[in-house]
Amino acid sequence: MTTALFRRLLVPALTLLGAGIVPLAAQEAQPRPDPRYVAKARADSARYPYTEADVHFMQGMIHHHAQALVMAGWASSHGASPAVLTLCGRIINAQNDEIRFMQMWLRDRNQDVPAPTPGPMKMKMDGMEHEMLMPGMLNDDEMKELDRARGVDFDVKFLRGMIKHHSGAVDMVNELLGTYGAAQDEITAKLAQDIQIDQTTEITRMQKMLAASLGLTGPA
Repeated sequence: MTTALFRRLLVPALTLLGAGIVPLAAQEAQPRPDPRYVAKARADSARYPYTEADVHFMQGMIHHHAQALVMAGWASSHGASPAVLTLCGRIINAQNDEIRFMQMWLRDRNQDVPAPTPGPMKMKMDGMEHEMLMPGMLNDDEMKELDRARGVDFDVKFLRGMIKHHSGAVDMVNELLGTYGAAQDEITAKLAQDIQIDQTTEITRMQKMLAASLGLTGPA
């Protein structure tokens, strides 16, 4: 090949490369992405589907559970019966685990993670911030009254308060499941269903325990 011919072939090739155009042979030499990685990337992009209702549910239920932990934590120091102590132990174990899970869920989605405090939840409505107790939560006076109770009186007030508390949690689940587009991912749906089933079952158990504490033959 003559020098002149080599130059005529080299200049167009360099022009194509400079313009970002890779010759066909070079294109074919480029490694193609593994289909498995492409599928994983697509799955990851849709890994965390959620709605505003899902976020509100998780944040509100953290506060809701936190109050239940305070109530159950008083059992050992307030003279609760063995049956109530056992119930409180189950509540503490289950709801501590669920709080940790809900905090992780929120962090994974870059949402605000509230501290597990038993007070009201801060919400923005009409451009203003409001504080609101979640359904079924006891107000300050009710919590103080429970804290003052001892023995059988504590059992009765605790069971009545926790029945109300659990009923509120079930209402929160029903509201979530009734919201269009909410609880579509498997994780949220499973948590909501577990809370609904567990707390409905415990409401029935507590109604029987309350009746026994009051000396009744049927549900209180």
